Amino acid sequence: MGFFDRLKEGLKKTRTNIANGLDSVFGDYSQVDDDFFEELEEVLIMADVGVTAADRIISRMKERIREEHIKDPSEARNALIATLSESMGKQTGFSASDERTVILVIGVNGVGKTTSIGKLAMNFKKQGRSVILAAADTFRAGAREQLEVWGDRCGCPVIGHEDGADPAAVVYDAVDAFESRQADILICDTAGRLHNKKNLMDELGKINRIFDKKLPDVRKEVLLVLDATTGQNALSQAREFKSVCAPTGIILTKMDGSAKGGIVIAIANEFDIPVRFIGVGEQAEDLQTFDPEEFIRAIFC
Repeated sequence: MGFFDRLKEGLKKTRTNIANGLDSVFGDYSQVDDDFFEELEEVLIMADVGVTAADRIISRMKERIREEHIKDPSEARNALIATLSESMGKQTGFSASDERTVILVIGVNGVGKTTSIGKLAMNFKKQGRSVILAAADTFRAGAREQLEVWGDRCGCPVIGHEDGADPAAVVYDAVDAFESRQADILICDTAGRLHNKKNLMDELGKINRIFDKKLPDVRKEVLLVLDATTGQNALSQAREFKSVCAPTGIILTKMDGSAKGGIVIAIANEFDIPVRFIGVGEQAEDLQTFDPEEFIRAIFC
């Protein structure tokens, strides 16, 4: 399948859920009135767009309909699509440029963090970039071994220590390897569960100090991985991580397993953090650079 077809297939559950709800609204109403808008808002909320974002979208849609003098509910569909696209603002994708890059990947256990790292590595390798992986999640049993499986698949060296080792020590050695081999990209896995915010801040602080000291001129990204199937809980996780660190982008995994892909719209509306990638399947190619216009088109067209 091509890029768009793969995206469309991956969003099948969300597409069916939203499309069925919207078709019902656009088909059942003969005029654009308060009941019509209330029903639309409910469909958006059920798709996990969230109450705040749904309210904002419907308010802007009402303005657009007034400005364009739309009377027929069937014509209001395009106004909704345009408003949804507009609501996500400017989402900047992740470019694998010639710039050397360090990527710190964060997120709670179970969201698909290590798998996302493996897929990123494989895709970067296909683009001709040299990649090193750092197994700095030393708390979860089997985390290093899981990352090593992906390293074998894509031909990327994995730097790791024994279980329970200091994550910062792993990162320190990985940075040395990154420099000595003059690799293009270093991707660091991190612990998905620490006891409290201070613990998390301390660990990330130590890792960032290593980067600042040893790689002052290298581009740095902090990617937060969220599981789309957890819906509004993903928003809660984003709030928690944003309160203790500064993610530069979000990876939304398991979009193919969720009928509530509107969580992408909720995140784009609430946080000033771009969605960099979305996962729409099991293959490495199914971790796709996020494009809001393509996303909306895959759901509605």
